[in-house]
Amino acid sequence: MALLVEYNVVNLTERVQLLRQQIEHHNRLYHQLDSPEIPDQEYDKLFEQLLELEKKHPQLITSDSPTQRVGSFPAVGFLQVVHVLPMLSLDKVFTKEDLMRFEDRCLKRLPQVQHLHFSCEPKIDGVAVSLLYENGVLVRGATRGDGSSGEDITHNVKTIRNIPLRLHGDNIPSSLEVRGEVFMSKSGFAAMNAQALANSERTFINPRNAAAGSLRQLDSRITATRPLAMYCYSVGEVVGGILPVSLDAVFKQLSAWGLPVNSLQQCVVGILACNNYCESVLVQRNSLDYEIDGVVVKIDSLVHQTELGLNARTPRWAMAYKFPAEEVVTRLLDVEFQVGRTGTITPVARLEPVFVGGVTVSNATLHNMDEIARLGIRIGDKVIIRRAGDVIPKIVKVVTDDVAEITHKNLVATASDYRVIVAPAVCPVCQSPVVKEEGEVLQRCTGTLICRAQLIGVLLHFASRAAMDIEGLGSKLVEQLVSRKLVSNIADLYFLNFGALQNLERLGAKSAQNILDAIHASKKVTLARFLFALGIRDVGEATALNLAVHFGTLAAVMTVTKKSLLAIQDVGPIVASHIVEFFGLPSNQELIQRLLLAGVVPAELPVADIENLPLQGQTWVVTGTLETMDRQAAKNKLQQLGAKVASSVSALTTCVVAGPGAGSKLTTAQALGIKIIDEDIFMSLLVQHDFATKNG
Repeated sequence: MALLVEYNVVNLTERVQLLRQQIEHHNRLYHQLDSPEIPDQEYDKLFEQLLELEKKHPQLITSDSPTQRVGSFPAVGFLQVVHVLPMLSLDKVFTKEDLMRFEDRCLKRLPQVQHLHFSCEPKIDGVAVSLLYENGVLVRGATRGDGSSGEDITHNVKTIRNIPLRLHGDNIPSSLEVRGEVFMSKSGFAAMNAQALANSERTFINPRNAAAGSLRQLDSRITATRPLAMYCYSVGEVVGGILPVSLDAVFKQLSAWGLPVNSLQQCVVGILACNNYCESVLVQRNSLDYEIDGVVVKIDSLVHQTELGLNARTPRWAMAYKFPAEEVVTRLLDVEFQVGRTGTITPVARLEPVFVGGVTVSNATLHNMDEIARLGIRIGDKVIIRRAGDVIPKIVKVVTDDVAEITHKNLVATASDYRVIVAPAVCPVCQSPVVKEEGEVLQRCTGTLICRAQLIGVLLHFASRAAMDIEGLGSKLVEQLVSRKLVSNIADLYFLNFGALQNLERLGAKSAQNILDAIHASKKVTLARFLFALGIRDVGEATALNLAVHFGTLAAVMTVTKKSLLAIQDVGPIVASHIVEFFGLPSNQELIQRLLLAGVVPAELPVADIENLPLQGQTWVVTGTLETMDRQAAKNKLQQLGAKVASSVSALTTCVVAGPGAGSKLTTAQALGIKIIDEDIFMSLLVQHDFATKNG
């Protein structure tokens, strides 16, 4: 298909129609099929050409033009829409046995059927909507409301990019009602909240609330800026056309007409296959770029659906298999303040234990006092806890006593149970004064290494895998070393002896020797890992590598100036000040000399011009499981080549290395047209640059 409509097309109407067809074609490839044919720049040219023509000839503007997605001026309010066929709720099940009972009930009402076919799809945690197409053109969008009637949100659904304004193909009914779930992607939600924080604006609690709030904007221009999408899950009233007799075939037909259908939708035979599907989706849950809270299981045959009929408010032919909750209500019992290796004091919530996201949670992070103030939280408050996958539990909201559904015990409190959370004036570990530097939100203990908590954190960081990689030196052992005063700084580790270790609890002769061997093996280390291990404030792995590559030797790094540091990638004025301050302290200079005296040998690199590194200036992302090496090793090798390795995909990403199990990052990269390579190509790249056998 041509990229631009030539101006030698005589008929103005034909030119506009051809432009719209091309734009919708590329919209479908980009937003629904994840396979764009043209760069964004060429798409923008098409769009600008159409916009210019419609501006000059407003009589040619139609409701289904792609230009109408930008939104309109605020509406006065929402009109009510009556659903010809009610939008029903679904009964819920939670176990394999519940699913089997659902199948038994269906089979009893269908005595002529021996094996049932089920249509299964992820249950997206979004907002149910109804779309009405007349002669293939979107004429109305409505919310589910109470099931019988909802609100007219046509002006808002038209701004959602993957909802077609006009259907394409053959045999489209004269009137077709399509039902689906509007949602906000996790990546879009995170980006939107990050932007809101940067602008000191209100953030949303979760993607579902964000989607619901976006759809109820009276000003659709606001909705147009929100990263919304939709997947179809059924049809309502159909006039002037015939649809297939199975739901699976209906989904295929909707997709052929250009409507978005979830790629994970699948037809299976028997309830055991349904259960297997549910388990497989649960495994994928956290890798998907949208929130789900279960699986929807439906009888695939529309004939059988009709025979089974409806209950008062739910269909007998469908069921929602619910996953363990990721948000629950509990009570904040207390707040403790923990001290990290750099002295940062972090408030930690102690909670009434509650089951969420598949585990029992009794602690959650509160980040800092500013976050506590933003939440308006007190000890004794009821709070919403969120946990998704392996993410640390987080308090997202304080709830009032009129919350409708609280199933957890002991949530009733009296006025005396509430206490204001007060920041500590002294360190809870060493009693040193606590300070809050100007322009920062974090409080810090001033005790440095006299603070036991900081010393333990420093030692654990120094021994960590990405630093000196001292295997076996875990938190329990480090706590014993500190409490028995065998170690007072990182250099002391290299002067430990067998007798001292053997006397520690739960550490036999063999384990003691293994620890000593691991400490000895760590003496041979790259300069980058050594610099990272020192724990210089705000110096992460990437910055440590850049320092090593740029200066080449430890001696050169130790004599850096702020001016010379500012020439390095990722080093700004604040980080440069921290580095200069660290190496300027006599105590740190003495510590490094003790490490060198103990035999630690940071491998020096040839001084290199960082601008000449082959991947300099590029941003890479590694996702999924790599078989040849772990992701940390892959990250180290990319950094050696000059690349910046990011944790998320954006329009600035140069390339994504995708291994098996790659999830939302891969999906985002495909949507953005980012270059994607597999592990084989990645390894070839490393070999090509002679980095495959070098240390990370």
